[in-house]
Amino acid sequence: MKIVIPGGTGQVGAILDRALTAQGHEVVVLTRSPRGARQVHWDGATLGDWARQIDGSDVVINLAGRSVSCRYTPENLDVMMRSRVDSARVVGEAIAKAVRPPRVWMQMSTATIYAHRFDAANDEDGGVLGGGEDGVPGYWSYSVRIARNWEAAQERAVTPHTRKVALRSALVLSPDRGGVFDVLSWLARLGLGGPVAGGRQYVSWIHDRDFVRAVCFLIDRDDLAGAVNLAAPGALPQREFMRALRSAWRMPVGLPATRSMAEVGAFVLRSDTELLLKSRRVAPGRLCAAGFTFDLPQWRDAVGDLALRRRRGGRPAR
Repeated sequence: MKIVIPGGTGQVGAILDRALTAQGHEVVVLTRSPRGARQVHWDGATLGDWARQIDGSDVVINLAGRSVSCRYTPENLDVMMRSRVDSARVVGEAIAKAVRPPRVWMQMSTATIYAHRFDAANDEDGGVLGGGEDGVPGYWSYSVRIARNWEAAQERAVTPHTRKVALRSALVLSPDRGGVFDVLSWLARLGLGGPVAGGRQYVSWIHDRDFVRAVCFLIDRDDLAGAVNLAAPGALPQREFMRALRSAWRMPVGLPATRSMAEVGAFVLRSDTELLLKSRRVAPGRLCAAGFTFDLPQWRDAVGDLALRRRRGGRPAR
């Protein structure tokens, strides 16, 4: 197949590019800073020559959007919103104008769309969307608004010959340098990987091999459209998540952090505490109902594989 990945130069894009290319597919990445023959320039907001890559392709997987690993200032939140909505809108325009449109358009979304909760897991059918929770910072609702607008931009696109899937993804974990697992492992090896603000908040995640397998599964399943949660069934509280991570790195100590300490740490890392404190308890309801099985559904097994690959230099998932 020919697969076009707008915004495919980040961690998740690299995972997909690597795996899909290894499977023998022709992968083209749309990026603002192209390097190499398989990367094509686009600005993520306006139609251009890049649209020719989509015309005649089989699959589009749009990952474009400003990284959430930043301080949630009004300026950054605005860029996060515009970069996601604009890219989804213009990809939809390119597909609508294509003489031979792709048969499926996967649009990245996020598990952050669900409510901060501890009592039950959020699946696609009965899950509670966020934005109105009591006792959480007001700006958290803006993150939910970004996710809703992101998905709405895809929904509004008129693409009658192209199936649309919104990938409500949890943390995609791989041993690549600079990725989420790399940062968390660095903290754990320093002895800083303890519970944050008590550690009751749930962490939802997916191993990179299962992420790729789920994407391929959804490409092949013409009966699946709309929102799909990409998360392992083994979501667990942050304190247990970090305990297993420390064990994988043979670090017996994990200093706990209060909410105020987390604020300081997030400021130093130029990130935001929502990424640490929001309880994201997500269940892969539609994937499991459709017959998808996870290779690594439980965190202890997944983190063991990731740590081993990281020690071996970040070998790709097989």
